[in-house]
Amino acid sequence: MTVEPRQNPIRVSCFECPLRQLRSFRPFSEEEVEFVAQFKRGELLADANSTILVEGARSAHLYTVLSGWGFRYKILEDGRRQILNYVVPGDMVGLQGALMAEMQHSVEAMTPMTLCVFERSKLFSLFERHAGLGYDLTWLAAREEAILDEHLLSIGRRSAIERASYLLAFLFERGMNAGMLDDTRRHIPITQMHLADTLGLSIVHTNKTLRKLVDRGLILWRDRGCEVINPEGLQDLAGWTPGEPRLRPFI
Repeated sequence: MTVEPRQNPIRVSCFECPLRQLRSFRPFSEEEVEFVAQFKRGELLADANSTILVEGARSAHLYTVLSGWGFRYKILEDGRRQILNYVVPGDMVGLQGALMAEMQHSVEAMTPMTLCVFERSKLFSLFERHAGLGYDLTWLAAREEAILDEHLLSIGRRSAIERASYLLAFLFERGMNAGMLDDTRRHIPITQMHLADTLGLSIVHTNKTLRKLVDRGLILWRDRGCEVINPEGLQDLAGWTPGEPRLRPFI
């Protein structure tokens, strides 16, 4: 039985946030850290496979992923699921509900996750008092749109093996930037069902496609996950490059 996420008091101080130690995130000013520390109200602990936000729900909170992997998705009335995107540390969850009254998609934990909890009611004071943080939220929303554009291109025009290559190369790059993967940690905790529901393929077609990537020496398929052997090879096969690295914001 799935355990519901549970909200805990603050255990990780904003002043000692591990994400601020990563080179891929932009530095905060002292005033910004002070504000975010007052904005934060606790931490949400979610087990793997638990639902963090539900489509149609009205949440009093929004969240920043502190650790773990998750994904955004929508479900048709007959139960078919489309995974829209994946979330990693530094990503904001629930902003759509904060601005549009209710969520237009659901969010589920792929692994155990910790999320920082912020009060939705104080969101507009962020725009009023800290223009830099307000720009950061705009940047996060724009980046999400750009990612979805690339995902749509992949589903609409790439072949099955190109789609799988793109998705695994994309997730590997995201994991690297979020500090979860590196040259020695190459395991992406994704199942074949996750891949099928992202790529719009049947589970049988997905399995055959992944075997082709294994045969080419690009990945190893492990228990509940994928070991990326050659991320550059995946990028070349997909015809995709991650672009120039740049400092990314987070709240």
